[in-house]
Amino acid sequence: MLTISESLTAHLAQEVTTLATCWHITCRDGTAFRFTDHDADLQVDDALYMADSGMTPSAVSSELGLTVDNGELQGLLSESGISQAAVLSGKLDHAVVNMFMVNYQDPSGGSLPLKRGWLGEVTLQGQRFVAEIRGVSALLQQPIGAVYTHSCRAKLGDARCGVELAAFTVTGTVTAVVSQHQFSDDAREEANHYFAYGQVLFTSGANSGLHMEVRAFGQGQFTLFLPMPHPIALGDTYQAVAGCDKLFASCTAKFANAVNFRGEPHVPGMDKLLETSATRSP
Repeated sequence: MLTISESLTAHLAQEVTTLATCWHITCRDGTAFRFTDHDADLQVDDALYMADSGMTPSAVSSELGLTVDNGELQGLLSESGISQAAVLSGKLDHAVVNMFMVNYQDPSGGSLPLKRGWLGEVTLQGQRFVAEIRGVSALLQQPIGAVYTHSCRAKLGDARCGVELAAFTVTGTVTAVVSQHQFSDDAREEANHYFAYGQVLFTSGANSGLHMEVRAFGQGQFTLFLPMPHPIALGDTYQAVAGCDKLFASCTAKFANAVNFRGEPHVPGMDKLLETSATRSP
């Protein structure tokens, strides 16, 4: 049951109101961002909500039943708020968002909850970011239970996989740069494709602390799925984790982990089910 303070209830009953919308975004690593569409910063419950973010919400729709609520959030990129690096590195993926209203003349007089959910897809549009807001009912749309697949359903290194990532993690130094999504390390002696579908974490330089998935690897050269937010420089150090293509052959030969393979590579697929025998007319 929704309970609103008497002070805010009395304010909402007036013909003229002084309301401001606030957003509290909490990332999976615990980082919090707080914004308001008011023209000045607001102090709400001992937390400061910044006014210079350019935050603008779209219309929020909600329906009875189990229909998924939807909404959209737009804001300006800034180093003091949500930066381009934070978006590109996936920091905002699946962040929890609380949206509410307060009386900006009396921020401590209670709040009116508007929406709670998670950030879905976050994209860049020039100097702005656009984030999809998914309502709590979106969780009910997730499939429950396992399905038969030829490829592995586990993530390399998780509890179901059991592979110790330390044994497949290396460190190195950038010796050549092609672009923000391609660089080389002449010291790498691993076979081609060894790091494909793996991950690179930069440990120094402008991208320090940021990571990106590897699309391809060969002859010491890494090609990332997306460009890094900042230029890669000679001498930047990194950690690279071997990639897993989810195939049974790789699990056996590369990781010696066939016993934990979470797929069914020998179950006949649709091609087998639809296969017919050729017949000849007498």
